[in-house]
Amino acid sequence: MTTEKIYFSLRETEQETGVPASTLRYWEKQFEALNPRKDGHGNRYYTREDQELIKRIKYIRDELHITRVEAIRRELSQNAKHSDERQAAIEILLRVKEELCEIRKMIKHDD
Repeated sequence: MTTEKIYFSLRETEQETGVPASTLRYWEKQFEALNPRKDGHGNRYYTREDQELIKRIKYIRDELHITRVEAIRRELSQNAKHSDERQAAIEILLRVKEELCEIRKMIKHDD
Protein backbone atom coordinates (compact mmCIF):
# COMPACT_ATOMS: atom_id res chain seq x y z
CA MET A 1 0.00 0.00 0.00
CA THR A 2 1.43 3.35 -1.07
CA THR A 3 0.63 6.37 1.03
CA GLU A 4 0.71 9.75 -0.60
CA LYS A 5 2.73 12.42 1.13
CA ILE A 6 0.58 15.08 2.82
CA TYR A 7 3.12 17.72 3.84
CA PHE A 8 6.09 19.11 1.94
CA SER A 9 9.04 21.07 3.28
CA LEU A 10 9.90 24.60 2.22
CA ARG A 11 12.68 23.25 0.00
CA GLU A 12 10.38 20.68 -1.64
CA THR A 13 7.75 23.35 -2.23
CA GLU A 14 10.37 25.69 -3.66
CA GLN A 15 11.41 22.96 -6.12
CA GLU A 16 7.83 21.98 -6.99
CA THR A 17 6.60 25.51 -7.63
CA GLY A 18 9.74 27.27 -8.83
CA VAL A 19 9.15 30.03 -6.29
CA PRO A 20 12.12 30.98 -4.07
CA ALA A 21 11.83 30.46 -0.31
CA SER A 22 12.10 34.20 0.37
CA THR A 23 9.14 34.85 -1.94
CA LEU A 24 7.13 32.06 -0.31
CA ARG A 25 7.73 33.59 3.12
CA TYR A 26 6.69 37.03 1.79
CA TRP A 27 3.54 35.62 0.17
CA GLU A 28 2.54 34.00 3.46
CA LYS A 29 2.31 37.50 4.93
CA GLN A 30 0.41 38.88 1.93
CA PHE A 31 -2.08 36.08 1.17
CA GLU A 32 -4.16 34.89 4.09
CA ALA A 33 -5.05 31.60 2.37
CA LEU A 34 -1.37 30.64 2.21
CA ASN A 35 -0.77 29.44 5.73
CA PRO A 36 1.58 26.44 5.92
CA ARG A 37 1.92 24.42 9.10
CA LYS A 38 4.93 25.17 11.25
CA ASP A 39 6.59 22.81 13.67
CA GLY A 40 8.10 23.77 17.02
CA HIS A 41 11.28 24.90 15.26
CA GLY A 42 9.44 27.17 12.81
CA ASN A 43 9.95 24.84 9.82
CA ARG A 44 7.20 25.25 7.26
CA TYR A 45 5.18 22.36 5.82
CA TYR A 46 2.97 22.90 2.79
CA THR A 47 0.07 20.81 1.50
CA ARG A 48 -0.70 20.11 -2.16
CA GLU A 49 -3.43 22.75 -1.87
CA ASP A 50 -0.85 25.27 -0.65
CA GLN A 51 1.38 24.39 -3.60
CA GLU A 52 -1.51 24.83 -6.04
CA LEU A 53 -2.26 28.25 -4.56
CA ILE A 54 1.40 29.21 -4.91
CA LYS A 55 1.33 28.12 -8.56
CA ARG A 56 -1.82 30.20 -9.14
CA ILE A 57 -0.23 33.28 -7.57
CA LYS A 58 2.90 32.74 -9.66
CA TYR A 59 0.80 32.31 -12.80
CA ILE A 60 -1.11 35.53 -12.13
CA ARG A 61 2.14 37.40 -11.48
CA ASP A 62 4.20 35.96 -14.33
CA GLU A 63 1.69 35.14 -17.08
CA LEU A 64 -1.01 37.75 -16.50
CA HIS A 65 1.62 40.34 -15.49
CA ILE A 66 -0.36 41.38 -12.42
CA THR A 67 2.22 42.33 -9.84
CA ARG A 68 0.47 44.37 -7.15
CA VAL A 69 -0.54 42.20 -4.21
CA GLU A 70 -4.01 43.79 -4.00
CA ALA A 71 -4.60 43.09 -7.69
CA ILE A 72 -3.42 39.48 -7.32
CA ARG A 73 -5.80 39.03 -4.38
CA ARG A 74 -8.65 40.43 -6.49
CA GLU A 75 -7.73 38.15 -9.41
CA LEU A 76 -7.64 35.14 -7.10
CA SER A 77 -11.10 35.86 -5.72
CA GLN A 78 -12.86 37.11 -8.88
CA ASN A 79 -11.39 34.95 -11.58
CA ALA A 80 -10.26 31.81 -9.79
CA LYS A 81 -11.99 29.41 -12.18
CA HIS A 82 -10.79 31.16 -15.35
CA SER A 83 -7.23 31.47 -14.06
CA ASP A 84 -7.21 27.84 -12.95
CA GLU A 85 -8.40 26.66 -16.38
CA ARG A 86 -5.86 28.79 -18.20
CA GLN A 87 -3.06 27.68 -15.88
CA ALA A 88 -4.03 24.03 -16.36
CA ALA A 89 -4.01 24.48 -20.14
CA ILE A 90 -0.54 26.07 -20.03
CA GLU A 91 0.77 23.24 -17.85
CA ILE A 92 -0.60 20.65 -20.30
CA LEU A 93 0.96 22.47 -23.24
CA LEU A 94 4.32 22.65 -21.46
CA ARG A 95 4.22 18.88 -20.83
CA VAL A 96 3.33 18.26 -24.49
CA LYS A 97 6.20 20.51 -25.55
CA GLU A 98 8.62 18.56 -23.35
CA GLU A 99 7.39 15.26 -24.81
CA LEU A 100 7.72 16.58 -28.35
CA CYS A 101 11.27 17.74 -27.61
CA GLU A 102 12.10 14.25 -26.34
CA ILE A 103 10.61 12.68 -29.47
CA ARG A 104 12.59 15.10 -31.61
CA LYS A 105 15.81 14.10 -29.80
CA MET A 106 15.04 10.42 -30.38
CA ILE A 107 14.39 11.02 -34.09
CA LYS A 108 17.60 13.04 -34.49
CA HIS A 109 19.50 10.37 -32.56
CA ASP A 110 18.31 7.69 -35.01
CA ASP A 111 19.62 9.60 -38.03
